[in-house]
Amino acid sequence: MNILAIDTSCDETAVAITNERNILSNVTHSQILMHQEWGGVVPNLARRAHEENIDMVIETTLKKAKLSWKKIDYIAVTYGPGLAIALGVGIEKAKELSRQYDKKLIAINHMEGHIYSCFAQNSAGNPLRPFKFPYLCLLVSGGHTELVLFKNHLSYEIIGRTLDDAAGECLDKAARLIMSGTVYPGGPLIERLAKTGKTDFVSFPRPMTGSKDLNFSYSGLKTSLFNYVNRHDDDHRRTHLNDIAASFQEAVIDSLIFKLEQAIKEYKINRILIAGGVAANARLRLKARQLANKYQGEALFPTFKTLYGDNAAMIGVVANYKAEKGDFVKNLDSLDREARASL
Repeated sequence: MNILAIDTSCDETAVAITNERNILSNVTHSQILMHQEWGGVVPNLARRAHEENIDMVIETTLKKAKLSWKKIDYIAVTYGPGLAIALGVGIEKAKELSRQYDKKLIAINHMEGHIYSCFAQNSAGNPLRPFKFPYLCLLVSGGHTELVLFKNHLSYEIIGRTLDDAAGECLDKAARLIMSGTVYPGGPLIERLAKTGKTDFVSFPRPMTGSKDLNFSYSGLKTSLFNYVNRHDDDHRRTHLNDIAASFQEAVIDSLIFKLEQAIKEYKINRILIAGGVAANARLRLKARQLANKYQGEALFPTFKTLYGDNAAMIGVVANYKAEKGDFVKNLDSLDREARASL
């Protein structure tokens, strides 16, 4: 079955067409350049850009897949979590199309999309990656840091979450502190600087390593960086930019890996999924692979670079399994955005 999926959860206008796990087309219109001058996503600007571009992105997606609406079986849309004002654009468009073309609608949680991004395939059905439940899934993005037990298809249990800032949000804020200016997105910049820096130049704390639960916290680490920058003059900061970035990034990643190892020991599961925008960080992927090897397991990531950030292909992959269960939106008017939706 061909599913047209829509995701407008933040600053990417994303539409894809999938068939089972196969991605037939995947189009994303990014708003990053527009938001860069503000140092972050401006909600009203994001909504306006979604409204201006969504029809064009849908049309482009259909053309790339060489399909007409007659060949689309279902429509899927992200209902949350995300930026409420942005989510609303995708939801209303999905409802409109559902009515116009008489297609059943499937509502998808954005975070389960990230989980399934690790199993998406291209149009030829590659890579071959069979499901081997259960998995421990670390979801890391600008707005979320969660440890999830992925028990079976569409079956999740959150076993750990951040108590304050998300890891990606922490890295973004760190970039602004280190660069002493407006930077967006900050995570990729921190990673670029860290490549030639010393990870032990600054001894930043590893938050929550003393707790017995599987939760995360990054507000204290952010404060530690703030205090360090304020203790030193601008010359010191500019001279050791790479070292400070490397030390801070290492602290963030170490805290993620520490909790992931705790979960492996507690749940006796050595199959790991790492997904979300921060999963694009090469240092995090390296340390996750090392951890999996330590326990004779495997670490899996989104199957293609285009699936690390927000995208609609992952939404379509999830929708396939919901469609198989007959899990459709029964009343279109009842579907609404849920900015803080949980798995």
